[in-house]
Amino acid sequence: MRKLKKTSVGILGATGMVGQNYVRLLENHPWFEVRAVAASPQSAGKPYSEAVAGKWQMPCEVPKEVQGLVVEDASNVKKISEQCELVFSALEMDKQQIKDLESSYAAQDIPLFSNASAHRSTEDVPVIIPEVNPQHLEIIPEQQKHYGWKKGFIVVKPNCSLQSYITPVAAIQAAGFEVEQIIVTTLQASSGAGYPGVPSMDLVDNVIPFISGEEEKTELEPLKIFGKIQSGKFVPALKPLISAHCNRVPVVDGHMACTSLQFAGKKPGIEEILQAWKDFKPEPQRLKLPFAPERAVIYKTEENRPQPRKDRDLDKAMAVTVGRLRPCRVFDYRFVGLSHNTVRGAAGGGILNAELAKAKGYF
Repeated sequence: MRKLKKTSVGILGATGMVGQNYVRLLENHPWFEVRAVAASPQSAGKPYSEAVAGKWQMPCEVPKEVQGLVVEDASNVKKISEQCELVFSALEMDKQQIKDLESSYAAQDIPLFSNASAHRSTEDVPVIIPEVNPQHLEIIPEQQKHYGWKKGFIVVKPNCSLQSYITPVAAIQAAGFEVEQIIVTTLQASSGAGYPGVPSMDLVDNVIPFISGEEEKTELEPLKIFGKIQSGKFVPALKPLISAHCNRVPVVDGHMACTSLQFAGKKPGIEEILQAWKDFKPEPQRLKLPFAPERAVIYKTEENRPQPRKDRDLDKAMAVTVGRLRPCRVFDYRFVGLSHNTVRGAAGGGILNAELAKAKGYF
């Protein structure tokens, strides 16, 4: 049987935490093969294994096929573009610099899938959770026309905490029930701050009730995700109205969201919500994409679940685990959601976005 040619990919910001996760997760991927790694000028020119020596944080060895790749300067767009057919961006730098650099790759005919927040508010760049708004990829031709790009484009994924509650909400809305208001309190893992992240003296035996910019992202990005494409740009939805409290907690991986929902119009029963989660089979699952979990939402019946240590790794760490669905004394219902922030909420989510775009014929 003839072996299918894999798509060659590059990773920008490959030495950081999200970049390391891309390197780890793409090992033996059936569609993609890492051919280029790039980072800051300080890391450029070194073999990848040397560039991450002493700061490799993954629970495995550096994959053999990447160990010897020479790290390029991420700003050397032309050279990197000649080595790969798409790039994943895990850049950590000034926001405007990220916007400009990511756009430069798209201008070089390279599809770019970003984890950075720089382009999330760009009016013709889709913010994709594949199980929630895969149709937003339809703006890509308009984006290319707008900027004069031929084959290149930019797709971004949302803030890492959103998956833990937006996907369960989308499943309920797919069953025909409109969520009007949400109050959410997120308990976000330390790995979400990158490496070295929050100093241990600040976080051990402590909770930090502030993450810069996080509440704004949590409240506004879902409205773009639930919005519509009109005249070549996104028009955000007006609902659900979201009020968020975001906290950093002493957990390594796994963002939790304590979520209360208020419905407009017909209010579902608890059994109808449970059935909506069970029956939710969105496009990535129907397409059987390699990184798609078998079930997008998994409900745990134990009264003390989900828990990060026990549930964050379910189904390739790509499933959203929910539990504690019960009536709310202020709104209609409340539940607890959990997603793996550095897999589902970061590199794994970016890979799934690329798989969706490839399966839909965008590159």
